[in-house]
Amino acid sequence: MAGRIEDYALIGDMQTAALVCRDGTVDWLCLPRFDSHAIFAGLLGNEEHGFWRLGPAYASDQQPPTAARRSYRGDSLVLESEWDTQRGTVRVTDFMPPRDGAPQLIRIVEGVSGRVPMRSALRMRFSYGRVVPWVHKHEGRTVAVAGPDSVWFDTSAETYGKSLTTYADFTVAPGDRIAFTISWQPSHKEPPPLPEPEQSLEATEDFWREWVDHCTYHGPYREAVVRSLITLKALTYAPTGGIVAAPTTSLPEDIGGVRNWDYRYTWLRDAAITLSSLLRTGYREEARAWREWLLRAVAGDPENLQIMYGIAGEREVGEAELDWLPGYENSGPVRVGNGAAHQLQLDVYGEVTEALHLAHMTGLARNDYAALLQLKLIRYLEDHWQEPDEGIWEVRGPRRHFVHSKVMAWVAVDRTIKLIESGDADGPLERWRELRDDIHRDVCERGYDKERNTFTQSYGSKELDASLLLIPQMGFLPPDDKRVIGTIEAIQRELSTSDGFILRYPTTSGDENVDGLPGDEGAFLACSFWMADDLAMIGRVDEARKLFEKLLSLRNDLGLLAEEWDPRLQRQVGNFPQAFSHVPLIDTALRLTASGAYGG
Repeated sequence: MAGRIEDYALIGDMQTAALVCRDGTVDWLCLPRFDSHAIFAGLLGNEEHGFWRLGPAYASDQQPPTAARRSYRGDSLVLESEWDTQRGTVRVTDFMPPRDGAPQLIRIVEGVSGRVPMRSALRMRFSYGRVVPWVHKHEGRTVAVAGPDSVWFDTSAETYGKSLTTYADFTVAPGDRIAFTISWQPSHKEPPPLPEPEQSLEATEDFWREWVDHCTYHGPYREAVVRSLITLKALTYAPTGGIVAAPTTSLPEDIGGVRNWDYRYTWLRDAAITLSSLLRTGYREEARAWREWLLRAVAGDPENLQIMYGIAGEREVGEAELDWLPGYENSGPVRVGNGAAHQLQLDVYGEVTEALHLAHMTGLARNDYAALLQLKLIRYLEDHWQEPDEGIWEVRGPRRHFVHSKVMAWVAVDRTIKLIESGDADGPLERWRELRDDIHRDVCERGYDKERNTFTQSYGSKELDASLLLIPQMGFLPPDDKRVIGTIEAIQRELSTSDGFILRYPTTSGDENVDGLPGDEGAFLACSFWMADDLAMIGRVDEARKLFEKLLSLRNDLGLLAEEWDPRLQRQVGNFPQAFSHVPLIDTALRLTASGAYGG
């Protein structure tokens, strides 16, 4: 059975990523890209669907022992796990070197004290656990082949096959170092070069050390901010600059429920806010690469902006269900692809325009096509901003006039007006100023409940929505506006969980499911960070700090966050680790640091 979501560590090479459990099991790895088929899919099923366990040997009638300690080596993505056993202590170092050729996952076993019996159990299953590969020896190396894929397994330890699994049993003493490596290669090509684990480890540490040195944030929350930045970098597909929302699919928002989605794609919304955080912490090159990815992805058809694309800009990300996988803790169905790709979500136009605006304001080298793209997006919004849409939360129920969508349409127009006023673009300035005023008036008249002094989820609705917390952050209204304060306080009253975190929206209203889906979900972590931001903006800085530090306490021992927090089960839920959680963590840390609202 897979571990709790927070029991996993992330390692990756900025083209794909693996999840390593506390017991030394790699339960998830897609090769060669984030969105490729998994060769280890035990996370969404069981051991029959692929895993790689490396740790102290144990009796067959026992559970594998969990590491007594684990941490990343400094500010890196190199994971160290240590087990204390009756016979001694052993350390396993797991990492994926930034790619220069074949993708590799390297695991180095090191004896610390005593003599510790160890076991490696490698069960590769291609196509998300469905295909058993042909495993054989080739010039002394073990290779698994199925269709277009081959995975090469290299180690100095003696191996043997049993029950369609490759094992190695060995003992380590102090100073012993034994490396294990898997490398992926297209099956029609020559074998990948023999790995060099020690040199790769040194190069990987050097890469992360040099990258972190560019961080310009040195405030009191630096540890949390740096770990979040490393996570965001790990979720960036280096060849194109596209940023995945998470490296996993179908980790449930509701344990046992159907709210299971594939997040291994680039959402324009998530990527745009990620760019914002990277720019404000000194990472201009990543921001430039994302802008170039965006321009390529939407080239030729910017009016028909999709909400998400493949990591290389692919438009087709059709959704399917893998019925041979039972799902994480029997939370089915397991989905690959995402049918929300072709939804109408008008807020995306605002997020993209805001990101381009920020890039421009922070001095990123001018790109004429970026300015042209902004103008084309506004011309589209001129004709379509009054339409209902599926909104930021990608509801699968009927379209509505979501207030957040209208606010972000206003943001798109406002930022483009500023671009024209700066002299860096030409456009119908007066006409678009009128458009900006029209959208603002429409939202304030139709999206605001005067009796309750709060904005609402959609026009004519009584429901609230945590995305309304972005109204002051986007500059739509000032923080001290009574309507803003009323909205913040209403969300605190009506969307807070028992432990003070924020739900996105009520999933049910009467007998109806608001979003067209059965079941419930946890507190959405991004929304809780937004609440902390808003509290700081309206002067309630002590309350903001306490909420922020409470949110930090939800991170696992390695500083990682999933999408949501289940207040009933007291555990993380949703895809993991989640960019949309780590980005607002960074933003809130920056805001609180600027305000001096931190302890110590």
